[in-house]
Amino acid sequence: MSTTGATPDPLAALGALPGVAESVESVRKAVDRVYGHRIMRRRSNEITSEAALRAARGSAALSGADWALEEVRRRTDFGTDDEARVMGAALRLTAEAGQLLSIWRQSPLRVLARLHMVAAASDESRVGRPRQAGEAVDEPLIELPLPDAREVSGRLDGLADLIVAGSSAPALVTAAVVHGELLALRPFASHNGLVARAAERIVLIGSGLDPKAVCPAEVGHAEQGRAEYLGALDGYVSGTPEGMAAWIAHCGRSVEFGVRESTAVCEALQRGAA
Repeated sequence: MSTTGATPDPLAALGALPGVAESVESVRKAVDRVYGHRIMRRRSNEITSEAALRAARGSAALSGADWALEEVRRRTDFGTDDEARVMGAALRLTAEAGQLLSIWRQSPLRVLARLHMVAAASDESRVGRPRQAGEAVDEPLIELPLPDAREVSGRLDGLADLIVAGSSAPALVTAAVVHGELLALRPFASHNGLVARAAERIVLIGSGLDPKAVCPAEVGHAEQGRAEYLGALDGYVSGTPEGMAAWIAHCGRSVEFGVRESTAVCEALQRGAA
């Protein structure tokens, strides 16, 4: 995404693309339904906790650790192998995202650095900072051409400027752009997919669309499948109106899948089955 020569509110312009308003409205209605569930009025903390677990499982699945939910719930050691480390990173990021909401609008780059540090759980010098020229990126599941370090720096600054300036665009549009831009750039040496989905989560919660964090888009991204996820990302990277609209619609469906998941949890609690 380039902001060169852009309108004062380029994110709002994306909201006017064909089909985007329909996606936004569909998401809003879905979110309203789950927030209106009678269980949400009495046991929302339980729904939030369960949604966080399922969000982490979904995000990890897209980064190569596709575990059953009960396996995630049962395990306590997340450092034994590559998949376990991915799952551990996803769980840490989901927990951390809620602590960074107040910082995001003032300093999104600081938040992204923190997310990478949490995901990597390492004190290596390149953790928590954008990659430099010549540094490799460990993100094997995303095979798009890799922008060079100079382009990454410029586009990250542009994204941060958009967030700090604020936008009249719907939360879904902003969340989709943040997610797509971070996947396209892969600014860190590792864990970019996990960080991108955590940043999307922060936007959806912090915007007020999902203040209780009960509509985990990560669940929907995983449920739609990696092939569809990557295909939609290709549309974002293309920069065409059709491609951008398709990516935003994909993100909208993902939120709706997250709503469906939490609605099922509400129904189970109502029946006394969970």
